[in-house]
Amino acid sequence: MRATWRENNARRWIAELSDRIGMAGWAALAVTPALAAEVDQHAAAVRDILVLGVEGAGTVGAVVLLAAYGRGLLDNAVGLEWTPRSWLGVRLMAICQLAHAHDAKPLTADAYALPELT
Repeated sequence: MRATWRENNARRWIAELSDRIGMAGWAALAVTPALAAEVDQHAAAVRDILVLGVEGAGTVGAVVLLAAYGRGLLDNAVGLEWTPRSWLGVRLMAICQLAHAHDAKPLTADAYALPELT
């Protein structure tokens, strides 16, 4: 299946966001069980917001929805400092994790379909 322009742009934006989180953020996630659990909870919340709150969410690749949601968060946080351990940083890490796990597939309301984030 050929990726759409939106999917390619969304993937690029998610990759840039992952780079902004940085190696320190991803390393902290890998070695801090409490942070991994927090990211997992944020991922479930983001999935629910998008699946239940966005009409037609099942027809759009997850990476597109997640990038749009993440951009909205950052647009509203202009001028705020954030770190991988802040609420915004954890939320953005969850968005990246979900995007990498689901990519062009639609998000699902099935809680068991969430990827393991650790």
